[in-house]
Amino acid sequence: MSGEGTDRTNMSSPSAQSHTRNTQGGSSFDFLKTTLLVLFVGTLAWAYQSIQPPPPKTVGSPDGAAVTAPRITLRDGRHLAYKEHGVHRDEAKFKIIYIHGFDSSMLDSPFPFFLSPALVEELRIYTVSFDRPGYGESDPDPNRSPRSIALDVEELADGLGLGPNFYVFGLSMGGEITWACLKYIPHRLAGAALVAPAINYWWRNLPGDITREAFSLMYPADQWSLRVAHYAPWLTYWWNTQKWFPISNVIAGNPIIFSPQDMEVLSKLGFVSPNRGYTRQQGEYESLHRDLNVGFSSWEFDPIDLKDPFPNKNGSVHLWHGDEDRFVPVKLQSYIASRLPWIRYHVISGSGHLLPLVEGMTDKIIKSLLVGEEEVSK
Repeated sequence: MSGEGTDRTNMSSPSAQSHTRNTQGGSSFDFLKTTLLVLFVGTLAWAYQSIQPPPPKTVGSPDGAAVTAPRITLRDGRHLAYKEHGVHRDEAKFKIIYIHGFDSSMLDSPFPFFLSPALVEELRIYTVSFDRPGYGESDPDPNRSPRSIALDVEELADGLGLGPNFYVFGLSMGGEITWACLKYIPHRLAGAALVAPAINYWWRNLPGDITREAFSLMYPADQWSLRVAHYAPWLTYWWNTQKWFPISNVIAGNPIIFSPQDMEVLSKLGFVSPNRGYTRQQGEYESLHRDLNVGFSSWEFDPIDLKDPFPNKNGSVHLWHGDEDRFVPVKLQSYIASRLPWIRYHVISGSGHLLPLVEGMTDKIIKSLLVGEEEVSK
């Protein structure tokens, strides 16, 4: 009996050891699976958090800056900040709404600094600039689109009582929005000036060969910033805040994007972005990144499809561009202008992107728009 017990004990010993090893092996495998799962979920959570923009620091809120500018209330409850210059609107013969560009604000309007007081008085000119949504002191608009901004312009005009018709003057990405005004509110316009207007490389009627050539002229960092804004807008915040790859040269303020004349102009003025703090005070996502997403999204119209807004010749549309513009390629701009025979196209030799800051140029643009004077250097 004792022998049999001993044999059973001896026989069961390897089995017990095997069972122990299997249990230990299973526990190790379960631990590895759990660890990998935790790491995977943690990585996903980190990635999700890193691409989420912070909430805006809305002006007038506890976390935001104080409201200092006059604002109108729009139909959806948002506020639009504005700044007026020139003669009083009730005494003006010509009323112009200035639409600012990328990483800019109503404070950067060229009119109070580069439009001569003598011309303002002579022609009785009133101008108003405003902060586009998310910039400066205008509330963010999570539903911002080219159409919504054009309608904001119309509401601003009505809120200020500018009458049935007014002029628009758009610079850079403000010029891009001016195309939207020509599309959605042409009946409200007395005339329009597009100055170095930005181009959406994904407008459907642009020829592939010229578009690819123009796109290739940009620095790689800027190419990628636009690709992200168009193809993966949900990554725009992360892309322009990460430290692994170069971000947009415009956002970074890299001077390599300026032409020689641009640099000369900035050197004389002694600044590049004097109002940057004000411009971005509600957060870079609501101002800059959302602007990229809207400007380079898939638009519901193409400017080349637009019809003449003034078939009765009771107004005019002017497009101004410097042939050394490093922001917006002149070759592609010239193609767009060639497809729209009603556009009065002015190419300025030797000039870059900052046309309105060149001495005397703002007067020429305004005279051409308001009274049809065409004596400009080309």
